[in-house]
Amino acid sequence: MNDLQREVDRIVMEFGGYWEPFEMLAALMEEIGELADELLKMEGVKGSGNKKRLKEELGDVAFALSCIANYYDVDLMDALRETIEKYRERDSGRWSNL
Repeated sequence: MNDLQREVDRIVMEFGGYWEPFEMLAALMEEIGELADELLKMEGVKGSGNKKRLKEELGDVAFALSCIANYYDVDLMDALRETIEKYRERDSGRWSNL
């Protein structure tokens, strides 16, 4: 668990502990919906957005994802590093250097 995940863990424990996994998944999906709404605004599809609100929604998604990762004792930074390496290896021939 990285430092930010430990901070999320402290806050969650202050508020009574983690929800059940499917409740956390529902919360993550709700936050992703709010992020999608803000992206539509940022792209002018649905009104107008702003970067501050986009940053807030990205943070909300990261918080909700951190809760799930903490529940299952998964370090998100390790998971992201492994995914970056997976994409680097898998997709190295797919894209040309611009």
